[in-house]
Amino acid sequence: MSQSSHRAPQPKLPIPPEGTRLGCVLGQDGASFRLWAPRATRVELALLTRDREQSNLDMELGDGGVWSAFAPGVGPGQLYGYRVHGPWSPETGQRFNPARLLLDPYARAITSGVDYAGPIHDHTSESDYLPDTADSSHAVPLSVVVGETPPPTPLARPLAAAERVIFETHVRGYTCNHPLVPEHLRGTYLGLSYPAVIDYFKSIGVTTIELLPIHHFVSEPFVVRSGLSNYWGYNTLGFFAPHAAYASAGTLGEQVDEFKQMTAQFHEAGLEVFLDVVYNHTGEGGHEGPTLSFRGIDHSGYYRLTEDLRNDYDVTGCGNSLDTSQPGVLKLVLDSMRYWVQEMGVDGFRFDLATELVRDSQHYVDHEHPFKRALAEDPLLKDIVVIAEPWDVGPYGYQLGAWGSGWGEWNGKYRDYIRDFWRGATPGVQELATRLSGSPDLFDHDGRPATASVNFVACHDGFALRDLVTYNGKHNEANREANRDGSDDNRSWNCGVEGETDDEAVVALRQRQVRNFLATVLLSHGTPMLAAGDEMGRTQQGNNNAYCQDSPISWVSWDPDKIWEETASFTSQLTTLRAAYPALRPETFLHGEEVVGQDGRRLVRPNVAWLNGYDGPMKEADWHDAGRKLLGMYCSTWQDTFIIWFYAGADPTEVVLPGRPWGDSYHVLLHTGEADELPPTGQTLAPGDKLTLPGRTVVITKAAYAATPRPGARDAAPRPSQFA
Repeated sequence: MSQSSHRAPQPKLPIPPEGTRLGCVLGQDGASFRLWAPRATRVELALLTRDREQSNLDMELGDGGVWSAFAPGVGPGQLYGYRVHGPWSPETGQRFNPARLLLDPYARAITSGVDYAGPIHDHTSESDYLPDTADSSHAVPLSVVVGETPPPTPLARPLAAAERVIFETHVRGYTCNHPLVPEHLRGTYLGLSYPAVIDYFKSIGVTTIELLPIHHFVSEPFVVRSGLSNYWGYNTLGFFAPHAAYASAGTLGEQVDEFKQMTAQFHEAGLEVFLDVVYNHTGEGGHEGPTLSFRGIDHSGYYRLTEDLRNDYDVTGCGNSLDTSQPGVLKLVLDSMRYWVQEMGVDGFRFDLATELVRDSQHYVDHEHPFKRALAEDPLLKDIVVIAEPWDVGPYGYQLGAWGSGWGEWNGKYRDYIRDFWRGATPGVQELATRLSGSPDLFDHDGRPATASVNFVACHDGFALRDLVTYNGKHNEANREANRDGSDDNRSWNCGVEGETDDEAVVALRQRQVRNFLATVLLSHGTPMLAAGDEMGRTQQGNNNAYCQDSPISWVSWDPDKIWEETASFTSQLTTLRAAYPALRPETFLHGEEVVGQDGRRLVRPNVAWLNGYDGPMKEADWHDAGRKLLGMYCSTWQDTFIIWFYAGADPTEVVLPGRPWGDSYHVLLHTGEADELPPTGQTLAPGDKLTLPGRTVVITKAAYAATPRPGARDAAPRPSQFA
């Protein structure tokens, strides 16, 4: 199926010469400033005092559309901006308005937010296509000159992909209420890396802290008018600047120092730092929104426009879309990534709405896009972890499984199916096997590893895990949009009662279901991702779109309900098991190949298989049984062997433990039921024994083998085709 055409290709604008460093570069006697504005007719560098008095220097146009100026005597902490002159010509995609004081796209620090009551739009209130000549300098944030400082301490040992357990969290919301973090550090970079917080991260076994957007962002005007603010941060204004509000001690470069300190402290604890980055759009919104930087520098140079060039072509749902088909914009994105890796110590990136980044000049999706080629070839970036949110809202935007070698992808199909399985809404278990084994239908091609699948059930967007088992419908009234916002496709089940309840049986079932979700994510092949607080029963009170809730709705509670305290301990048990046994976290896809011992001896057992619970491997009829709620996942290496039973039925069921080649004896290591529902860890179970699985339970059993295989065991080995 072909993609429909949206516009004729636009001419490529000139690009800065190779090696050109844009932004501000400090020297001994002052600072050099460079701005890419290829269609401007004049550019002024505005230097401002803290009370916003300003003096302007004219910049000179050089090669590649780069304007430059040297400002003697300028040092760290200097405030600045640009005034960019050119035609006011919306019909040709040009909206130059020198009355707008503009941020440097390469600014390494930004002072603050926006005065939404001020003259921040490039047009009048009467028309989006008539220029407003009022000066914006007292209503907009300013760029800050930042001095050079050493990068953070690097990780002593890079993590192998199969070791990774991602923990998605919010810098502010994670420690706003933390009782052990000093009050002045709560909600800041240094609060997040406070020793008590790092100790907790280590205790629950996560390896990688993925931060919701920390590029400097602003709130959308309609959110501000509602008396709320953008909390998640998916509204970037500066791709080089750490968000100023997350610093504890100032906004004139202190945010850079504190981010580096945080990263160093994480690295010294052996934790990776990933950034959730929003290179697909900016906080300026559509052309009717505020003009704060990019639009004023070159509207059609930075943004995708419709065929008439008057309007933004929006595939993000946020008003605008950055045009990475323009080499100068692609340079901005790549320069930003290099800066965060080289200077700020970041170990990986998760790309919000990543499909937008690989659209060409006609807005077609192109997996041979220069963006992907550059990441694969750049010496600094080619080994950095890159994870796609593999969709946007434009034509052909859903690209799950298509990102190729070197990429991880958020697996939305995994999320949806696992939610359905545990609420009893799946026809059988065929897809369960697929999702548990790393989603080979999506990723087992072109040499991709099983770790390409980032497995999750809950994230920042949607229900928290506890809410997934507490609410059938969203409850977003606090967002002041009459509960119209947020998804209606939640695939949740409230366990019989909508909202919180004192009914002990309902509460116990909800806790069991949360344990089932945690166990499934952490025992599936692939890269597991947990959302902060889910491991201790965090609730958003049924809000599934808390992007605008900088409030206890979004913040992690460090005084959780006592009944949820053991969930964090259970999470720690799961991550400890996963870390201890490579059989539970294979990096490559398994196809039932025979396991070979360390000495090269064939061990007469497969590395993966699926068991039916009554006589060994799943049969054709078992796979096509739409009422089946039980599946045994057999995983083996030369060192260790496990059978994990996933059972979503409401009532108890029995499984018969199988004999060779599956095992000679078994122990229950961990399960999601109540303590007295299954045999204790020390009890040995033999082939032929019946194991009663409580309703809605995951049970992890470890198999052991006699030192010498029984005679005839090799003949009993099932053929690889039986494991498919």
